[in-house]
Amino acid sequence: MGIFGRKESTPETTTAPAAAGPDLAALSGDYTIDPAHTTIGFVARHAMVTNVKGGFQEFTGALHLDGAEPAKSTATLDVRMDSIDTGNADRDGHLKSSDFFKTDEFPAMTFRSTRAEALGGDDYRITGDLSILGVTKPLTIDLEFNGAAKDPFGNERVGFEGKAEILRSEWGLTWNAALETGGVLVSDKIKLVFDISAIKSA
Repeated sequence: MGIFGRKESTPETTTAPAAAGPDLAALSGDYTIDPAHTTIGFVARHAMVTNVKGGFQEFTGALHLDGAEPAKSTATLDVRMDSIDTGNADRDGHLKSSDFFKTDEFPAMTFRSTRAEALGGDDYRITGDLSILGVTKPLTIDLEFNGAAKDPFGNERVGFEGKAEILRSEWGLTWNAALETGGVLVSDKIKLVFDISAIKSA
């Protein structure tokens, strides 16, 4: 059963608001994203032939989950941009520079949700404002609810996997280099990937 109280296909349950059940009611509440068990990552096409993967090592975030009314669920995320990590120090330095993220001038990337939807099954969608380089534009993230559990330390956790795509040029990330064989060094389209573990507040 999904966390936002999805509608069932049978007539007996589609009209019953109580379909959420006590277990879902228990999951509703405020959560803090656990950076040690969460991935905020991205994938970019490089030189037209391969993918470069990276992520951010430092970030904070919070969720408010409402099992009865998905539209009341919210999410926030604040990412420290100079924590970018692609596994290559030279490339990371370039990404932090004025060619890309200008981390000295714009130290943070932020996301603030504006809408949440239950799509059916364990699938959800959250829409919000993504701010990079001082530019704010809408972003829609498709999410899958992975489940809930109590860990050995007594923390109540929920997990989500998410994905989205953006055109980096829409946020002013326009640096590129032409290839002799045609095309460009870095794709405009960037895939965003999220693997989120969040702990319920006491």
